[in-house]
Amino acid sequence: MNDSERRSALGDFLRKRRSSLSPEDVGLPTGSRRRTAGLRREEVAQLSNIGTSWYMWLEQGRDVRPSVQVLESLAAALKLNPNERRHLFFLAGESLPPYLSPHKESIGSAFQRMLDDLTPNPVYILGRRWDFVAWNNAANEVFSISSASPPHEINLIWRFFTDPVWKGRFKDFDQKATGMIAEFHTASARYVEDSSFAELIEDLKRVSPEFDRLWLQQHETPGSLEGFKEVEHPYMGHLEFDHITLQIPNDPDMRVMIYMPLTATRLKLEKYLAKRSPAKGE
Repeated sequence: MNDSERRSALGDFLRKRRSSLSPEDVGLPTGSRRRTAGLRREEVAQLSNIGTSWYMWLEQGRDVRPSVQVLESLAAALKLNPNERRHLFFLAGESLPPYLSPHKESIGSAFQRMLDDLTPNPVYILGRRWDFVAWNNAANEVFSISSASPPHEINLIWRFFTDPVWKGRFKDFDQKATGMIAEFHTASARYVEDSSFAELIEDLKRVSPEFDRLWLQQHETPGSLEGFKEVEHPYMGHLEFDHITLQIPNDPDMRVMIYMPLTATRLKLEKYLAKRSPAKGE
């Protein structure tokens, strides 16, 4: 798609979305003598705090360059969902930025069923701050995700640097910690206005000398967290996995972490999970 085609597609997308909304949907009075359904152009412009003529040029596919702030205003005015917001930025030729107002992260029931169906592969989903958003039973058994670890109960970084159980399950702690810090530096840089990042980082610096030392050092360029992983489990023993990361298109700050067990590990997991699962009828 060239620039002209993308501008045309952007105008078409804005028109269709505008026509799908009623004044009541956006808190405007209905008024009278509306000849067509949907919002008027001047109403979208008003809601987005931009000029009506300028908005009309966007719909007409003219060569105008909306800023990130304008695109965010349009996304809010037109009540776009995460996937529609992503599409808007793509059509405008802009990279998708983080949300201006961090939202509550969650997944639907279909996504949870997918995680459960991937058993015995341990799978979990991480959010923007590396909080566990969802996981399957295999991941819980391998990583003890549901065990409370206050004050940041469901945060992977907090677990890794403060929980002795987690520390004991990973070989080459220093090497993994260095790579994890580099990745987390990048994540926190996307949300410099999110106070929850600063709170987590300060708590980690206070209670974990390893985190404090590594965080203050000049951090490395983030590398891939994928590849071969080894985990030491108190009951299953030595476990080996190939690990891959997938991104959720509707929310690129959420990642699906999939641990694919090697043959011997798969047998251990299947046996252990079968023993831990209640029999049918119980």
